[in-house]
Amino acid sequence: MAEKRQFQAIKGVRDILPPESALWNRVEQAARDVFGTFGFAEIRLPVFEQTELFARSIGLETDVVSKEMYSWEDHDLKLLAALRTGLMVTPTADQPASEFLRNLDGFLRNVETLVKSDDFPRTPTNIHTISALNNTRAEMVKLAELTPFSRDNWNTEVSMLRVLLSRIELGDNLSLRPEATASIVRAYIEHGMQTLPGNVKLYYLGPMFRRERPQKGRYRQFYQIGAEVLGPSDAPGIDAEVIEMLLAFFERLKLKGAVLSINSIGDKNCRPAYVEKLRAELQKVREQLGADSQRRIETNPLRVLDSKLEHEQGIIEKLPRIADHLCEPCREHYAEVKNQLVLRGITY
Repeated sequence: MAEKRQFQAIKGVRDILPPESALWNRVEQAARDVFGTFGFAEIRLPVFEQTELFARSIGLETDVVSKEMYSWEDHDLKLLAALRTGLMVTPTADQPASEFLRNLDGFLRNVETLVKSDDFPRTPTNIHTISALNNTRAEMVKLAELTPFSRDNWNTEVSMLRVLLSRIELGDNLSLRPEATASIVRAYIEHGMQTLPGNVKLYYLGPMFRRERPQKGRYRQFYQIGAEVLGPSDAPGIDAEVIEMLLAFFERLKLKGAVLSINSIGDKNCRPAYVEKLRAELQKVREQLGADSQRRIETNPLRVLDSKLEHEQGIIEKLPRIADHLCEPCREHYAEVKNQLVLRGITY
């Protein structure tokens, strides 16, 4: 008798059932109503994009890009992918050189056939890599014919070849979106929205995806409502308006006890100097920090400030504050944002 399997939702995601789904609809409709009164229009975005879009916008060294994105190669070259995997993972310690070369030749023959039929991506990376693979193969043939055979030299060539194989692009590298800002900027440019008069105000609702460690309140498929203003003006009043809109949204939902905290992260002129100052201070307390924060000292010191670890909070409190290291234009901008909030009667 066949065993009956009971399917369950994957760990880290959830079903939103009635009557809770009705509450979600109410929150989303409140966002649409409030954002619309402030002149924002809804943009609906694809849930996956080119991986490079997120890598360039969020940063290669961030946890999001390096550890948390759901990414894959989008292609139907199953046989070629299997041949490449075999060459990359098969242990070579006891494998005869002739067998490895046979498998490599099978891979290269398949590539040659696909190139002729235009089924293989003829990207600059692929053209360069295929040439390098053929050169490496020629060197490996010479090594295989030497007597005595040097396993050390052979393994060195295999390692080099595997690096080249990893660079082959069988298709587009795609990722489920971990956030929406990069997609909005891409859409804004792609559809020529920069030619529209004034700033463009957009809002979005929908699921985002990050490979978080499943824990209470953290999901791998989570939902965001957000707003972006894109265009020629960077007036402080725009920041204040978005904050005012957010608070109006909270008020529509009758959300009680919300406290508004604001900050500035400077710009490309003053932020780098602050980051280096922050890195230097973090180095002094490095041994008191957890492993993640120690790694972020090198990759992205600002992320240390996001730490939720209890034992790190006292250390973070004593670190230099970016608001004290702003350049003059940023200091003026920040002061005017605060002034605009006062004019709107907003407490922060």
